[in-house]
Order: sequence, then C-alpha cells, then structure tokens
Amino acid sequence: MDRKMKVQLDGNLESQGLARAVAAAYLAEMDPTMDELTEVKTAVSEAVSNVAIHAYPGTACGDMILEFARLAQDTIMIKVTDKGVGIENIARAMEPLFTTDEGEMCSGMGFTVMESFMDKIRVDSSPGSGTTVTMIKKLDTYYGI
Repeated sequence: MDRKMKVQLDGNLESQGLARAVAAAYLAEMDPTMDELTEVKTAVSEAVSNVAIHAYPGTACGDMILEFARLAQDTIMIKVTDKGVGIENIARAMEPLFTTDEGEMCSGMGFTVMESFMDKIRVDSSPGSGTTVTMIKKLDTYYGI
C-alpha cells in the first residue's frame, strides 16, 4: 500500500482540531466504524497535546510533523514527530499518571490513552533531539471501496 501523507503543523494546542480532522480525512477511505474513527482521532489528539505541552516548554512552539501511511488495506500507521526537548526516560514517561507538567493541564494519561486505542505504539526519543510517536491500528472491518 503506497498511500502516504505528511503534514506539518504548529506544535501547539490549537493544532489539535486540525490534526484530528486530517486523521479523519486520511482514514475515511478505509471506511472505519465510528468507534475506530473516534479512537484514532483521540490517539492523534493525545500525541499532539504531548507535543504542545512537553516538547517546547517555555518557548514559542516549534513544528510537528504528522505522517500517515497505509501498511495494508486494513492497517494504518501514524507518526507524530517533533524536534523539541526529547524524553530522557521513555519507560517512566509512559507510566500511567506520570507527568512533567507542573501546572494543572496534564493527568499523565496521554500515552496510556494512545496505547488503549491503538494496536501498537512506539516512542523514540532522546534529550535534545525530539520525539517520534509511532502508532499502528488495524481496522476490524474493512469493506474496501
């Protein structure tokens, strides 16, 4: 399957709606159920909010790249990449309720939500080099168009 798309967005919370809409548009031709569509949009929204809150702290936001690819007729891969501060301890960051946000914006459940709605999630990061979150989801019912 060679159906790919790459979108560059500002790494801020205002980009969440657009990122969700782009994900829904990309997924539409795969004829997802409403539940599948909601799950993918929610996972993308969580990844985008992680970029907005954690990747560029104390600065004007940087960019993020969303990449979409169909791995098979019924399987989608989504990557969300930033060039922000990176994650020092990925395992710790993925623990439920862990957050580095000192305000009241975060519950520490972003990665947990992504993991619950997607079939696979992988986080690649290093301090000072940014983060890439790769999510894969296989649709339960594929009718094809």
